[in-house]
Amino acid sequence: MRTVCGIDLGTQSCKVLIYDYEKKSVLARAQAPVDMIAENDGTREQEAAWYPAALKTCFSEIEKSNPGLNGSIRAIGVSGHQHSFVPLDEEGNPLYRVKLWCDTATAAECGELTDRAGGEGALIAETGLPMRPGYTAPKVQWLKNHKPDLFARLRHILLPHDYINFLLTGAYTAEYGDASGTALFNVRTRRWSPRVCDLIDPAVQGYLPRLLEPGEAAGTVSEAASQTFGIPQGAIVAAGGGDNMMGAIGTGAVQDGFFTMSLGTSGTLFGFSQVPVIDPTGNLAAFCSSTGGWLPLLCTMNCTVGSEEFRSLFGLDVKGFDAQAAKARIGAGGLVILPFFNGERTPNLPNGRASVNGITAANFNRENIARASLEAAIFGMRIGMEGFSRLGFKAKEIRLIGGGAKSPLWQSIAAHVMNLPVRVPAGDEAAAMGGAIQALWTWKKIEKAPAWNGSIESLVEEHVILEGGATVNPDAASVAAYNQAYEVYSRYLGALSPLYT
Repeated sequence: MRTVCGIDLGTQSCKVLIYDYEKKSVLARAQAPVDMIAENDGTREQEAAWYPAALKTCFSEIEKSNPGLNGSIRAIGVSGHQHSFVPLDEEGNPLYRVKLWCDTATAAECGELTDRAGGEGALIAETGLPMRPGYTAPKVQWLKNHKPDLFARLRHILLPHDYINFLLTGAYTAEYGDASGTALFNVRTRRWSPRVCDLIDPAVQGYLPRLLEPGEAAGTVSEAASQTFGIPQGAIVAAGGGDNMMGAIGTGAVQDGFFTMSLGTSGTLFGFSQVPVIDPTGNLAAFCSSTGGWLPLLCTMNCTVGSEEFRSLFGLDVKGFDAQAAKARIGAGGLVILPFFNGERTPNLPNGRASVNGITAANFNRENIARASLEAAIFGMRIGMEGFSRLGFKAKEIRLIGGGAKSPLWQSIAAHVMNLPVRVPAGDEAAAMGGAIQALWTWKKIEKAPAWNGSIESLVEEHVILEGGATVNPDAASVAAYNQAYEVYSRYLGALSPLYT
């Protein structure tokens, strides 16, 4: 038996799946939690040591329940949460905790770098991106500002998936998709930007890893990694990518016209493009894909966060919370939630706060609060969809993934707020599956597999299973009702945003 492995290092957990590509069957899954350090100033961090520990737990669990299966792995593809900064010294040891994509404590550094660059327009012209707290560049500047002794020892700047690849292979590498989310990278030329690196420090460019082409291998599993994780030495390690890039592969969004919407801790909306898509407002991130081409993307920092906070407050499980929300009408009786528990990236409100608005004696109940928290997550996504439309991006369908995609009510809300058909892939681990498919692509290229045209598109068509998943088509009456509810949400957002800037 020959298999490929997909690893998804998420914000809250590490997931591993092993896929039999000949029988088109996932043979094993494992998951281990990853904790988070959160502080009131917007700090969101993790210890780098938690990542290999979680990965080891996953492989050990698979070996325990499926003896010998780990030994069948021929190639591995790694997905990781984007933007997070893993600072390493000369020997590859972590210097400080990993500052996460959802860390907003770097707002001052964003202003500092933007001023040095000559304004936001100058940054967008250089890299395709403005400077936002979510991106990696201000995190590097934060380390220099707040931990100068550690910055002096900095020698390697990696993202989480790069770090897992390093642990597996011993090589410092990156690839276009994840690198494009650092704000240290020119998305048009697909090269590191010396100009932006120099804004932080002239030495920074030398700390960035070698860039891989799509489909190129990062290396092979080292003897040390084989012993640590119990996987075959010499197995190919693909380039990997950010979770959104791997999610695009795992949902089939590798051709024009298909959007992937991910409903997790963060919310993302992205679609493949053959040409760079640069948003002058900065709301859409001009990322590259990990398959060639580009992957313009919207990210909100508070997707399932609001519903989880209110669900916990009410003492309900997920099904119970959805049942309460389903009792309320579209628009939640005029009650509107701005779910900015972690600040916000889109709209750009790093100091944003959550609020419940439009409360009256008639609408103040659990049903409307539950409904409004679900609707708010998708209203935030609609901001990005409007940006896509202004830039001429034409969508045919949304592929829905993430924890929220399991909710039939959220599926319906997404279809009607966006006025697009929504399909939910049969599998529920799109990023890990994307990693597995990328691993297969890389392995086939290296092995020069016969009777294969070499394209990632052909592998996606063969291995991404949509049959069996939910499909929701919008109806005109519900679309019109959601349009009215979105207008109310937009008025509250416009009125309260100045408080958080």
